[in-house]
Amino acid sequence: MKAFTATGRPDRMVEIGEVPEPEPRPDEVLVKVDAYSVNRGETFLLERPPAAWRPGKDVAGLVVQAAADGTGPAVGQRVVAHPPASGWAEYVAVPAGSVARLPEQVTTVQAAALPLAGLTALRLLRAAGGVTGRRVLLTGASGGVGHYFVELAAAAGALVTAVSRSAERGARLAELGATVVQRIEDAPGPFDLVLESTGGAGLPLALGRLVPRGELIWFGQASREPVTLDFFDLLNGPVSATVRHFSYADAGQPYADDLRTLVRLVAAGRLHPEIGLVEDWSRTAAVLTDLRARRIRGNAVLTLS
Repeated sequence: MKAFTATGRPDRMVEIGEVPEPEPRPDEVLVKVDAYSVNRGETFLLERPPAAWRPGKDVAGLVVQAAADGTGPAVGQRVVAHPPASGWAEYVAVPAGSVARLPEQVTTVQAAALPLAGLTALRLLRAAGGVTGRRVLLTGASGGVGHYFVELAAAAGALVTAVSRSAERGARLAELGATVVQRIEDAPGPFDLVLESTGGAGLPLALGRLVPRGELIWFGQASREPVTLDFFDLLNGPVSATVRHFSYADAGQPYADDLRTLVRLVAAGRLHPEIGLVEDWSRTAAVLTDLRARRIRGNAVLTLS
């Protein structure tokens, strides 16, 4: 079968070639891929790809082989899936616990944009606890996670301020219910909760906008710059603030449960995948370049048909 493999080269991070078709384990289904989404975090892994690793965590398609142990969807069902890797291919084997069926109302292009960004946003909202009436600051809001989180949190009654350097991207976040600023320094504050995804100099700035005993949840470092915190600076900032690290993978439950929730919300018109680009999968290498340069708003989806 055809699949994209990592090259380790910065100018063209992937190339298409022939690889063996996957042989599913007893608890895995085999999915014929119709569409997949690429994530900026995956481009970081592609800089120094692990041996024998192939990229691809967000896919949608058709089950062509059911799990031998009887779990998961049946042959012929359309699904969204979140494999650990290898999804940028014609076929991918996925644990049954990381697959959810798609209703007719949800296309495979929409579904492919859901897993990583949608799961992160949903689980961030859950980690934040009750957000109704709370003032929330979200940094790095113009990507897929930001769009999903703003829509979910605003619907739950949160007062969301989103930081987006792009006025165009900010306009869409405003439509979804956020107050939008271009810099953390412009965020009015104070905030009960900060969700921080940029790292570098942004995290201390965001931390300083918390209320006393407020919480900052750190879920990314898009700037690629390390964070430096000065204890004495905090003496003039929020009293007894909490900084908490968050990983969407640490949830203690299968992805399938939350994938079903995301699909249900999309089907009901309560969650809208923000798809900035749809291209044929032959364009994957070029799309990765655009994604790294932040030229794509929301998610980029590649299609195989």
